[in-house]
Amino acid sequence: MTVLTIAGLTLKEAARRRVLRSLAVLTAVLLGLSAWGFSRLQAEFGGLTSGEAMIAGSTVLNLVMFGLSLIAALGTAFLAGPTLAGEVESGIALAVMTRPIRRSSVLVGKWLGLVAFGAGFVTVAGLAQFAIVKATVDYWPPRPVTGLALLAGQTVVLLTLGLLLSTVIAPMASGIVAVGLFGATWIAGIVGLVGEAFQNDSVAQVGTVSRMLLPTDGLWRGAMNAFQNPGLLSGAAGGGFEASPFLSLTPLTAAYVAWSVLWVAAVLGLATVSFQRRDL
Repeated sequence: MTVLTIAGLTLKEAARRRVLRSLAVLTAVLLGLSAWGFSRLQAEFGGLTSGEAMIAGSTVLNLVMFGLSLIAALGTAFLAGPTLAGEVESGIALAVMTRPIRRSSVLVGKWLGLVAFGAGFVTVAGLAQFAIVKATVDYWPPRPVTGLALLAGQTVVLLTLGLLLSTVIAPMASGIVAVGLFGATWIAGIVGLVGEAFQNDSVAQVGTVSRMLLPTDGLWRGAMNAFQNPGLLSGAAGGGFEASPFLSLTPLTAAYVAWSVLWVAAVLGLATVSFQRRDL
């Protein structure tokens, strides 16, 4: 019961932080720009056939959803640090720990609260974006639930990493490092795709290794595949689009999803051990 109580308090605390207001503003701006862009796409190319509309909607949707995933990454990374390390530095954690509450319960409760926040943000913002695309170009992604679940998984991976970092370094530094690793993994994934396109195994391994060390890019590419129109995938195969950062030709395997879950569990376990050993 203590874990759920702390999770609820963490969720309320996250809702009161300035980061939430920043996230709301950034999301509103992105959704507004995407609505304008999709409406102009239909106006400029008014004679779009249903197939062309699906291709246009599918391609641009992935671009916009990457923006949403980046906003979610920034928000959760910079929430994870202050929610734990900030309380340690301010002395709040010491006051809480004087009660019969285990540190592991505090950390897991905060993690659950952040997971609920991140998953809720991705779901609400993603559904709003789907509604915009449907209203403007009459396109709806083929597997929206799978795509949103994988985007939420990406957010969980990053906030778990941020929580681990916050047990050893300052709150702001933990957010910066987490977001930096997120960006580096995405770039490494693109490098790997270029290697695959040119059949260079050594370069292709860069993407493979990076996705194993930090599963954010792998989950993102799985989400893109779920958002794409199947006709676009069949037309892109073998057409030189393999290296596109906003196109994914193959869905995620169950093994990779399992690895992502194991990765989160392992990093959360490390965070628990690190927090247990930290001086308050």
